[in-house]
Amino acid sequence: MKPIEVPQGPLKTPFYERMKALDTVNTWHQWKGYTTPDELYCGETEYFAIRNTTGVFDITPMTKYRITGPDAFDYVNRLMTRDMAKVGPGRVAYTVWCDDQGQVVDDGTIFHLKEGEYRLCSQERHMAWLTSCAIGFDVEIVDETHDVAALAVQGPTTWSILNNMGLKGLEELKMFDLRHFDFEGTEMMVSRTGFTGDLGYELWIDPAKAEALWDALFEAGKDYAMRAIGVHALEQARVEAGLLAAYEDFLPANATVRTGHTRSPLELGLGWLVDFKKPNFNGRRALAEEKRNGSRWRLVKLDIEGNKVAHSSYIWDNKKMRGSNIGFTTSATWSPICKQNIAIGTVRTPHGEVGSNVWVEIYYQREQHWYREVARATVVDKPFWTPPRRSATPPEPF
Repeated sequence: MKPIEVPQGPLKTPFYERMKALDTVNTWHQWKGYTTPDELYCGETEYFAIRNTTGVFDITPMTKYRITGPDAFDYVNRLMTRDMAKVGPGRVAYTVWCDDQGQVVDDGTIFHLKEGEYRLCSQERHMAWLTSCAIGFDVEIVDETHDVAALAVQGPTTWSILNNMGLKGLEELKMFDLRHFDFEGTEMMVSRTGFTGDLGYELWIDPAKAEALWDALFEAGKDYAMRAIGVHALEQARVEAGLLAAYEDFLPANATVRTGHTRSPLELGLGWLVDFKKPNFNGRRALAEEKRNGSRWRLVKLDIEGNKVAHSSYIWDNKKMRGSNIGFTTSATWSPICKQNIAIGTVRTPHGEVGSNVWVEIYYQREQHWYREVARATVVDKPFWTPPRRSATPPEPF
């Protein structure tokens, strides 16, 4: 029997060589075993590519599970908190899935590729958990993370660039639509999805065609100042859009050790994803009880005075910080496009009502010395950045 070759060291995505050729700063990290750039040129330049032109991010390391079989619909409908009957073929849905205590295991997107066939994408790996949940269902779950290369193409000029690339009819796609195209004899899936809160698409293709796709994309966008981007720029855009990230804004329920450190969808402001009208789903009983009795925690979006970014900061209900803190920030950034100091956080109920003021205890370092600032913050309802172009159909040409 021929021995199985096991890759040694960090994995390289099919786009790695193209990114490496552009890299000028050599700042990389590991995302689920894959080498992923923090920055390729300059974080600020890459951020403004997302907001002013187009930023291209390699999402190949994102976990991808293909779910098929006679019970595929029943399985995903039991797994997800939302009603999957409302997500028809050719559509994508943002969703969460919970354990039996109603605590979030992860969030992600589920693609209804065709009747009886789904792709579930998430930041974290969940094969063992998905398999255990499949007991009693006639389904097959395949980890296709390494078999599908993917790019997130995000920003106001994305439609114009992809149209230049020959993807005709893309202007008809609404948010969370998907469509298949031919690319050099290979099927390529394009979905109107993304993690930036802006106009954008994600391209999914066979790894053998990855470099050809990269080259065609950048050739089509050569007059648009598009940029390959790293995690730092994407993270800044994510916070502006008010989107959540595992291990940042919540801990996966199957990865925590201490009780009380997980969150439910209701506590994360994702109650709109929980459909109590459908018969059953993981965590339904616990979530119904929480809805009746109230939640322990509340996710808040904060508009903070000043310009000191509130990384991992305590939140108080009074400026003098008497008593106990009421929560903490989980994600924070300075928003160049909004000209705001913003953060996402979690506070104990009943604190955190929209429109109320809280106080954020911020520590920051300047030339080795640490300073403290207590800044007032207002709890806001909407994402900080929601441009009309995000959902415009057809998109505005450039």
